[in-house]
Amino acid sequence: MRVLHLHSGNLFGGVETFLLTLAAESRHAPSMTSDFAVCFEGAFSEGLANRGCAAHVLGDVRLSRPHTVRRARVALRQLLRQTSPDVVVCQQPWSAVVFGSVVREMGYPLVLWAHMAGDGRHWLERVARLTAPDVVLCNSHYTAGRVAQWLPRVSTHVAYCPVSVPPAVEPSARWHLRQALGTADDHVVVTMVARAEAWKGHRVLLEACAALQDLPHWECWMVGGAQRPEEETYMDSLRAAVDRLGLADRIKWLGARSDVPALLNASDLYCQPNLEPEPFGLSLVEAFLAGVPVVTSAAGGALEIVDDTCGALTPPGDTGAVADALRALIADSARRERMGAAGRRRSRALCAPETQLPYIERLLSSMTGHNGDTGEARRGC
Repeated sequence: MRVLHLHSGNLFGGVETFLLTLAAESRHAPSMTSDFAVCFEGAFSEGLANRGCAAHVLGDVRLSRPHTVRRARVALRQLLRQTSPDVVVCQQPWSAVVFGSVVREMGYPLVLWAHMAGDGRHWLERVARLTAPDVVLCNSHYTAGRVAQWLPRVSTHVAYCPVSVPPAVEPSARWHLRQALGTADDHVVVTMVARAEAWKGHRVLLEACAALQDLPHWECWMVGGAQRPEEETYMDSLRAAVDRLGLADRIKWLGARSDVPALLNASDLYCQPNLEPEPFGLSLVEAFLAGVPVVTSAAGGALEIVDDTCGALTPPGDTGAVADALRALIADSARRERMGAAGRRRSRALCAPETQLPYIERLLSSMTGHNGDTGEARRGC
């Protein structure tokens, strides 16, 4: 079975990490060949190339410029004729708006993979609904419930994102990374890895940190960089908040990093106090894989990932609750160790590639008539 994934490709976050995992872990679904087509080249297409899986480039698209949409649709028609996939997956409503009509026109099964939990009011979702997919795949039950509000008659399935287990590292790697960042070995490190968007809760974490200044020997690593001008403005406001709160000696801004698993391995706690529900929570699973307890908001996909054996759930926007949860865990290393071990087990139960990739393969195969045994696999990722 050959699957063509269509994606914008202009940003890098959880969706792109998930797609790179599909490419990297393809051995767990040997009868499924994944190809990828993007409109914009960037960090995502480079990541695919590094995994030996070059993306097809359809050309930059600006929805405000109809000629760019028409050009990309022509490129997709040519690609479909050349590759003849068994099923086409539009990642996110944007791709469905740009390409769904072409996929339908040429007679291919059309899948929408929903990673954001919209309720149908956004104009992209309203337009995507005009070319309803055959099936919607969702990254959580929370997302599926929201999608059902605007695609009520389309079959919906939930597939948690597969998350790769990081390579084993030497015990000394933690020490060396901390030394490189100027962090003492006895400091408790609280880490947040997130896009530069206000709803991720950076400001809540900073204000919670301000309430912990009486505690010694801890610091916070903020990981993630701006990818758009408005995100740079937001990051500037966060840096100003750090100065205002007197946290300059506690907060380290690490920017965009390619070594997030290593950073999490060198951390002691993960905190992402979202103001709005997280559709899934890929970073939460990655923290669990590193053996790091999680403090996050009790909303959205996090409720399907985090329980009290491996983390703490706090009301969205409740700075005091976040501070209390961090204070308790900073002070109790034995509890952090127990929760970290439980988190590793939970991440494997929910997101192990060796179970999730075959499940995804079965879902997509059910649309094509394949039974999972397609003989010799065609060339692809």
